[in-house]
Amino acid sequence: MSIVPHIVGVLVLLLGVMVSVGLHELGHMIPAKKFGVRVSQYFIGFGPTVWSRTKGETEYGIKAIPLGGFVRLVGMMPPAPAGARRGKGFFSELISDARDASVAEVRPGEEHRAFYNLSTPKKLIVMFGGPFVNLVIATVLIGGILVGYGTLAVSTTVAQLSECVPASVTSTATGDDCAGQPAAPAAAAGLEPGDEIVAFGGTDVTSWQQLVGLINESAGRESEVAVLRDGERLTLSVTPALTDRPVIDEQGAAVLDADGEPVVEPGGFVGFSPLQVREQQPLSSVLPAVGDQVWQTATMVATLPVRVADAATQAFTPEERAQDSVQSVVGVARISGEIMALDEAIFDRVMIYLSLIASLNIALFVFNMIPFLPLDGGHLVNALYEGGKRTVARIRGAAVLPGPADVARMTPVAYVVFLILLGVGGVLIVADLVDPVRIT
Repeated sequence: MSIVPHIVGVLVLLLGVMVSVGLHELGHMIPAKKFGVRVSQYFIGFGPTVWSRTKGETEYGIKAIPLGGFVRLVGMMPPAPAGARRGKGFFSELISDARDASVAEVRPGEEHRAFYNLSTPKKLIVMFGGPFVNLVIATVLIGGILVGYGTLAVSTTVAQLSECVPASVTSTATGDDCAGQPAAPAAAAGLEPGDEIVAFGGTDVTSWQQLVGLINESAGRESEVAVLRDGERLTLSVTPALTDRPVIDEQGAAVLDADGEPVVEPGGFVGFSPLQVREQQPLSSVLPAVGDQVWQTATMVATLPVRVADAATQAFTPEERAQDSVQSVVGVARISGEIMALDEAIFDRVMIYLSLIASLNIALFVFNMIPFLPLDGGHLVNALYEGGKRTVARIRGAAVLPGPADVARMTPVAYVVFLILLGVGGVLIVADLVDPVRIT
């Protein structure tokens, strides 16, 4: 197997990540500059600088590790209150150093351009701008896929016929599995691949789920089935066999129980599998689809400790790695390579890639809304806290409103969060190397 498609797939993913991160940072930088904040740096990536160019007062550039990015907004932390003494101890030194480094970036006479002097609404716009851009990217991509490309749906057209009535729900109903079994009713009735079933038992058929219900209700009884074959309507007679049948969902997939086994119930068996078709969705389906993905991602983030523990357990025990297991960037890159190597039309693979990039942007949106520094959500919480204090002061008629929130005091929290994220990333990278999630 050639490794070239996998390499191309990883490179395409990296390009998508870089574009997404770059636009995220623009979502911070553009409103910040609009509000007068000096932005000293705009970089895509981390580590050593590969290329940079200074335009105006901002240095733009690319760094060697294309897995993130940043904009440096001058004056993120306000100076210490007048008369405050430098504290002692590790955390106090940490706070003081962070505050001093931030204040040192503010050029003399430009204190009014420091981020900490923005009003609360402007701070919220600047810090929410990045995640919001990711949400917009995801919405555009998902909308393009749903409306322009469509989703797979189960039709009422015959794709393939079974040879016999299966002896069990695990039977293939073909070949050796048919030894001693009666012929499948569909084949006996004369149904052919390509026939579109338009009526069953005198009832017009509009969906696969409806057809399954009609077949189950007619088990053991001869029923008329109307089909369209080469544009001509034909009426055939079929008697569905009464047997245990798997419960089917709206997508035509078998419903599984807690043990992963098919849920069965008595029903009718005709003996054909439906053709899957791609149906373009209405524009009204886009926002609900985005909302559903955001909710699923938020649920995954909320249960991240459990999911990380499950991934580690599955990686180092005989337990199989779940398909929905949380993954690191290494795992996502591997999946990207496998997508490029799929035996699918290039357009279909492009759509899969766009779906993957949309999912990554939703993950960036949800992840950055976690309300802890150094994430954007932490800055949003600080801005809301600051605005809340000022609002209460106004209501109480205070002559002097509170100054900017002392964000530097949250520096230890930011370091702890960073170390936790580093640890989680390390565990998942090892899990993805030892026992990766596979799509093929």
